Amino acid sequence: MGGLLTLPSFVKTFPEIDTVNNHSHRTALDQGLVVASYNLGCFGGAVITIFLGDRLGRRRMIFLGSSIMIVGAILQATSSSIVQFIVGRVLTGFGNGMNTSTVPTWASETSESHERGKMVMFQGAMITGGIALSYWLDLGTSRVGNNSVAWRFPIAFQILPALIILVSILELPESPRWLVLKGDIEEARAVLTALEVPSKESSDSLAQVDEAAVELQIAQRVEIKLKEITSQIDEAANSGWRDMFTMGPDRNFHRVILAYFVQVMQQISGINVITYYAATIFEQYIHLSSETSRYLAAGNGTVYFAASFIAPFTIEKFGRRKSLLLGSIGLIASMAILAVMTRLSEEGIGGKKPGIVSTTFLFVFNIFFAIGWLAIPWLYPAEIVPLRIRAPANGLSTSANWIFNFMVVMITPVAFNSIGYKTYIIFAVINAAMFPAVYFFYPETAFRSLEEMDTIFHKTTSFFDAVSVAKNQPHRYGADGKLLVAPEIIDEMSGGGVLVHNDFGKESENGTVVHRENIADDSGGSTTSPKNEHGVDVR
Repeated sequence: MGGLLTLPSFVKTFPEIDTVNNHSHRTALDQGLVVASYNLGCFGGAVITIFLGDRLGRRRMIFLGSSIMIVGAILQATSSSIVQFIVGRVLTGFGNGMNTSTVPTWASETSESHERGKMVMFQGAMITGGIALSYWLDLGTSRVGNNSVAWRFPIAFQILPALIILVSILELPESPRWLVLKGDIEEARAVLTALEVPSKESSDSLAQVDEAAVELQIAQRVEIKLKEITSQIDEAANSGWRDMFTMGPDRNFHRVILAYFVQVMQQISGINVITYYAATIFEQYIHLSSETSRYLAAGNGTVYFAASFIAPFTIEKFGRRKSLLLGSIGLIASMAILAVMTRLSEEGIGGKKPGIVSTTFLFVFNIFFAIGWLAIPWLYPAEIVPLRIRAPANGLSTSANWIFNFMVVMITPVAFNSIGYKTYIIFAVINAAMFPAVYFFYPETAFRSLEEMDTIFHKTTSFFDAVSVAKNQPHRYGADGKLLVAPEIIDEMSGGGVLVHNDFGKESENGTVVHRENIADDSGGSTTSPKNEHGVDVR
């Protein structure tokens, strides 16, 4: 959208939001409201997911969301009045809000614990791919002159990916966890079996025996997962969306707070100041030509897209916490430098140099955001909350993302118009506050099954000890997805009590050695780090 706001054909069609020729506060506010109306729609779609997510299931929610997006895109692309354009943006946002509340949950629930982060990181990469493509489309169509196709075609183009989703989603498997939630155990077993891939080490050794042994291993792992899922559901029987606001042994409200605020922090970092208004910033505040500004906006989007492919290969190696903390450092530095450089530009100090530095750090900001804050806030809520409230909790956390997105996008034109460089100072301070919030309150979820997080929070007694409990809780699965404890003690481990097993140190049926140091004591601690059969620390 940001690349369309200064097009001659666009401002001719919608003079009410023309900030190129009208610099009044009212026009800036109106522009912010129109652009942010999409985010308001996203908020509504996320809220409706709280109530419909578990009723319709993951696939049907995505199907419905994509259908609504297509209707909204058609309304926008055919607009001749600002009212129709706003209605189209709200509708498109409504469908996208449903999708963004559901897709990370679906991806998390159909992925292995050691692959889950990578899958959702690739989802984030696709988001930035869409952003980059939109910038280049805006740039390309800007060359058609004053013809309205310059802005109608880029908006209509979003119908294509929505159609692809519409056609393909019902051919993909439903979430096995949602199927268990609805009592369809056999279908859940079939989906888990289809998704199951034996660890390479186990597969190589079993392949030397026979195919039946591989099938036995798969069946065994599927039954373990089914047992974990059903145990979690049984514990939370008869719960609903209202249970998000209760504590109890599951600490639902604690977990919902973490999910909610990781989404809030993503948005108040200031990313959408750049995503929505990059071309405007380059043109109106760094004083570059219209064409150069669009090239830089497209280049920034492309670098953002390229940087987003770092996270899929580092998310499991570094974990969620370290990635978020590293990203925060880059965001703080970038916003602080942008504030200084913009101030120098406003004072006419340094010639073109402040503009060059500002341009550079608009790129740097996007790189660090892609590494740390792009996709993890979408992944983390699905990992941290229990199955019974996962759909409504993800809807709630996603609604936070979109309502704060709406706020940032709406106030940005007004802020730049009113306080100039101080806008960046505000975001620098906010990013500085995000670092300790992650460090002290957000436990690591890497290599944890979704059911393991229940065990961690059962042992948590306050908002302040979740991080330490997670550090001390042994892992059930290793970095390659291999089970680190014998299948027969999973049930006891889920209960969080003292575990007694007569075969510690011996090889279990699935080829994994169980060590006493892998097992938590009754207080939630452990004597040492979890190790595999070679004595390697897998935490």
